[in-house]
Amino acid sequence: MERNFGEYLKSLRERQRMSLREAERESGVSNAYIAQIERGDRPAPSPDILRKLAHAYKVTVRELLEAAGYLDEPEMKMPEEELVERAYRYAVEDPEFKMGTRQPPEGLSLEAKKYIISIYEKVMKRKLL
Repeated sequence: MERNFGEYLKSLRERQRMSLREAERESGVSNAYIAQIERGDRPAPSPDILRKLAHAYKVTVRELLEAAGYLDEPEMKMPEEELVERAYRYAVEDPEFKMGTRQPPEGLSLEAKKYIISIYEKVMKRKLL
């Protein structure tokens, strides 16, 4: 990543139009600690902290782990089915994404999951695939 992690984290927070105090309330991570990371006074936090921040900043945990340098292998090398399944799980488990539909008990095809992901990406303005 060209920017440092702190700048990246700040850009995510600002994209959500959150103050540091709102980020603290949403994530449970101290606003002072977040500010120190954003300024570059502290290194990227632990994966546990990144999990909390991912939810508040509405990004995948994997995205934050990659940006922080915890993952060496890019996600693109995963099999397509695994990428789609992860993105699909993220979309359907997002409490802000309520489309008023139920999942069929027998499951969905890969193409149906891709379609739901594409709707999620458009509605939520987030890229999953």
